[in-house]
Amino acid sequence: MGLCLSGSDVRGGKQAIGGAHLRPTSTADQNNVSGQNDAVDFFFKSRGLHALFTQIELSLSASKLRDLDIASKSDPMAVVYAKKRDGRLEEIGRTEVIMNNLNPAWIGKISIAFQFEIVQPLLFRVYDVDTKYHNIPVKMLKLEDQDFLGEASCVLSEIVTKQNRTLTLKLHNNYGLRVSRNFGTLSVHAEETVASKSAVEIAFRCSHLQNVDLFSKSDPFLRISRIVESGNSVPIYKTEVINNNLNPIWRPITLSMQQFVSKENPLIIECFDFNTSGNHKSVGDLEKLHQERTGATFMLPSTQRGHDKVLKSQLFVEKFVEKEQYSFLDYISSGFELNFMVAVDFTASNGNPRNPNSLHYIDPSGRLNSYQQAITEIGEVIQFYDSDRRFPAWGFGGKTFDGTVSHCFNLNGRAGGFEVDGVEGIMAAYASALNNVALAGPTLFGQVINTAARIAGQSLSYDRSKYFVLLIITDGVLTDLQETKDALVRASDLPLSILIVGVGGADFTQMEILDADNGRRLESSTDRVATRDIVQFVPMREVHSGQISVVQALLEELPGQFLTYMRCRDIKPLNVQMAQTCA
Repeated sequence: MGLCLSGSDVRGGKQAIGGAHLRPTSTADQNNVSGQNDAVDFFFKSRGLHALFTQIELSLSASKLRDLDIASKSDPMAVVYAKKRDGRLEEIGRTEVIMNNLNPAWIGKISIAFQFEIVQPLLFRVYDVDTKYHNIPVKMLKLEDQDFLGEASCVLSEIVTKQNRTLTLKLHNNYGLRVSRNFGTLSVHAEETVASKSAVEIAFRCSHLQNVDLFSKSDPFLRISRIVESGNSVPIYKTEVINNNLNPIWRPITLSMQQFVSKENPLIIECFDFNTSGNHKSVGDLEKLHQERTGATFMLPSTQRGHDKVLKSQLFVEKFVEKEQYSFLDYISSGFELNFMVAVDFTASNGNPRNPNSLHYIDPSGRLNSYQQAITEIGEVIQFYDSDRRFPAWGFGGKTFDGTVSHCFNLNGRAGGFEVDGVEGIMAAYASALNNVALAGPTLFGQVINTAARIAGQSLSYDRSKYFVLLIITDGVLTDLQETKDALVRASDLPLSILIVGVGGADFTQMEILDADNGRRLESSTDRVATRDIVQFVPMREVHSGQISVVQALLEELPGQFLTYMRCRDIKPLNVQMAQTCA
């Protein structure tokens, strides 16, 4: 840990180490307690690295395969393909050949990157490898020369959401026909290739920081970087900003073993607004600081070697706890669910739905408008994480059948229930509402957010394994910005995330404020600060102009927001809870 303080002010510091809407790059980043981390994002983004993934290994086994050999049993091999959007198949791996076995359990693992924010269809094919090819490496085998035993398909999300991450599929012929003939079954088990779940929780504070602001006290934050073999540093964490404070106390942070590598690995800690440097320390040194209740002194670097100035400023470690850190998939595969909710903007600024220029226009050709596209693409991903697939759906800003303008009405038009069946149910309710609801206004989010928050809050009394995701699709500028901020600050304590899609050409500056990706958490009208960031906003026009899909842009922060909530409350995966209860 080198105590290095940068010379830029806090705004420059923020810009130097991260900006909005940057993508976490690895399992380690996703597993961080605060989810998306600007420092990490900026470092990898600046180097052209954009992937958000968790590396998975698939283990395959089969039972009751067809026997196509005359004098012996079949010699099976499995091949795994990824189905692309255009229908193409991309081979991602093959198992070894198991001799003379109709119930094989293959040793070879198939590696694949699990991406939460996209649907990943997979195809599995099983072949009987002819004896004359047994001396040829499996990668070199021509599949058309082998006997086909059956195939099965699924989505990767279906595997990782199963208890114990194992999914059993019925094999069928390669014409897609579900004939009565028994082709046997294929079981697929998924495991994360994470080296260690070890982590440390650390709470930092500083004393007597130098003030570099003219009209107020400094707004400090810490950035932590790891020293790599080349001697360069890689940022691994950034704390929140503490406003107007020269003796800041930061919320506890969690660093995973993947981030700091070992307790002996050197780290650098930088405190923006300031300039210092010092001897490198490590996680082990931080533990010692905590045990001895001593502080590490900041130094002001000099251009002349050996002339560093010692400052009064010190860094203290208030808390140091070693712990086991569970991943997003640990929770999902143990039975935790993401419950999807939708709210659609019915304000008049969308334009008359019967006019082709309207954002609500239903194209007879089947081409989806922006509202339909957002519902379909987001719902398509999240539906796999919701077991009953019954989704609350609301509209806001419309004049309903009784002639009053409502800012939270049931999209299905029923007085008694707001849930619909599946993504198809949302789409049908939306199309029906366009015929029965008059567009009005103004654009108010408060009631919809409060309704979603009430549902999330009520769930805590009977089921802590549910996490709620509200999708708001809107075209307009908010009329109730402060009320919305107040609702979001209250909701930040609940198992809830809010995704906002901006459609049309409006000025969405307010939405960027709600997103809080600038490093400052939202504040309510009573000066209460949000406990965590629960909003992700994406304007559809920017999505359409780039390479990233609306789904990827919106869902990239969701695993991190989910983990922040669970970890801050020390909620463990269900199987861990059961094991601890039984122990």
